[in-house]
Amino acid sequence: MAEKETIGKILFSERDIQKRAKELGKQISRDYKGEELIVVGTLKGAVLWMADLLKNLELDTAIDFVSASSYGSGTMTSGVVKISKDVSLDIYGKNVLIVEDIIDTGTTLKYLVRHFQDRNPKSVTICTMLDKPSRRREDLKADYIGFEVEDLFVIGYGLDYDQKYRNLPYISYLEPNDI
Repeated sequence: MAEKETIGKILFSERDIQKRAKELGKQISRDYKGEELIVVGTLKGAVLWMADLLKNLELDTAIDFVSASSYGSGTMTSGVVKISKDVSLDIYGKNVLIVEDIIDTGTTLKYLVRHFQDRNPKSVTICTMLDKPSRRREDLKADYIGFEVEDLFVIGYGLDYDQKYRNLPYISYLEPNDI
């Protein structure tokens, strides 16, 4: 590990992200017109994206959070999903939108979808800020995608490397020789 990681170029600016959140907010509002939606953010990475998305939803919404991971502090998935904070709202018969920061292998998100479906919601859909299909191990596709990214270790706008860089107001990546 280098003393100080090297941040790559900006992939998506704050303006790009907010513009995309507005577009997806309109689409989600159309798709769920006249219905209530429970928006479940995945902690910690999706908080900023979820806030931008919520500002653009013209629906009756309730919010909750879940914390699940298959990573720990490393950069590779362990394959074992652990839920450290579950939703507190009753999702039975409700429309649930999982808001994710990034879909990488899909391991954690596929587990969460099954976990929520076991509670008999009306629907479970996924909105991700970033999609990295080149690393997908599970048959999983988001219903709403902000941006597709190459196989880079992305940081910023909620995404971290060992709890650092979440506060960057844009999405970038760490140079491969630094991770």
